[in-house]
Amino acid sequence: MEYALRISDSVKSFRETRLSALRPPSEFFDVQRISRPADLNQATSRISYNTKYFSGNYGVIIGVLTVYALITSPLLLIAIVFLVGGFAAINRFAPEPMQVGDHVITQKSLYTALFVIGLPVLWWASPFMVFFWLVGASSVVILGHACIIEPGIESEYATVQEAV
Repeated sequence: MEYALRISDSVKSFRETRLSALRPPSEFFDVQRISRPADLNQATSRISYNTKYFSGNYGVIIGVLTVYALITSPLLLIAIVFLVGGFAAINRFAPEPMQVGDHVITQKSLYTALFVIGLPVLWWASPFMVFFWLVGASSVVILGHACIIEPGIESEYATVQEAV
């Protein structure tokens, strides 16, 4: 029960912090604001502003690309589920040593067996390739969008602070 409450609190805080920063699709895909930057300074300025302004939307893009990468790499997904599920199962069902025949099976031996099997499968699933693909694809999409979208009129006032 306590575990479910922690998950519920985590989801609420995620929704309040990250999803509140989401901009509507009409603003994110506004074709009227698409233009080629005049020079590198303007491109850098747009990227700097838009990555902050659309940070929630870019987080969703990274999440979608991560799910796509895991779905298209089933061996990696199996390896991750095996390791995480094995770790959780050992913690839940085998906290104390067990006697099986003449052998005593401890948590340490179960973890050793889990990692002896799971880590080679994980290595074979090439997680580094998936990670670098994810970094590259996210970078191209996010920097490309941030570079070609003109900041709105509110960007002119982003540096102005209220005098109280």
